[in-house]
Amino acid sequence: MRKIGILGGTFDPVHTGHLLLAEWAMDSAGLDEVWLIPAGMPYKKAGRQILPGEERLHMAELAVQGNPKLRCMDTEIVRDGYTYTYETLEQLCKSFSGDKFYFIMGADCLFSIENWRKPEAIFRRAALIAAVRDAVPMEELQAKASALQEKFGGEILLMPFLRFSVSSSEIRERVAAGKSIRYLVPDAVLTYIQEKGFYRG
Repeated sequence: MRKIGILGGTFDPVHTGHLLLAEWAMDSAGLDEVWLIPAGMPYKKAGRQILPGEERLHMAELAVQGNPKLRCMDTEIVRDGYTYTYETLEQLCKSFSGDKFYFIMGADCLFSIENWRKPEAIFRRAALIAAVRDAVPMEELQAKASALQEKFGGEILLMPFLRFSVSSSEIRERVAAGKSIRYLVPDAVLTYIQEKGFYRG
């Protein structure tokens, strides 16, 4: 049975922080692979213009090339309508029934996941890997994780992570302002953004 990490996101664009998070999760949980899954039409981003799914998927593929333990999946971008985490996990569990899935997210999401669509299905289908930075004290996170496990069951791994601050929105803003994003994204992604003229405003 493979242990597969699932790292979802808009990836508009994918950046170094996403890749570091995938690597940290592999080490912390002993994962065999991490699959990056660009969101199709994420309901949380409703109202904001994002690049087409195919372009975001291609940038993710460029970002992971050369790393056999990182894969990209089109699971969400080929689905019509808004995309929800529980649906993606249900689909993956059905298609890859012999694998165990670990959903990778920021630890701050522990405080909002109860408001996501069908959280009980998420806990049923995957263990959670919550990346911890300094924003919330560890004792508070441990208490919240325990409360969620008591309510939903499942498994939550709190994973210490780098104090690494970079966001896709910051990258888009820098490109629009004519500033460098070198080293914030992999070189192949930087070249593609420049060639296509993305985010110039």
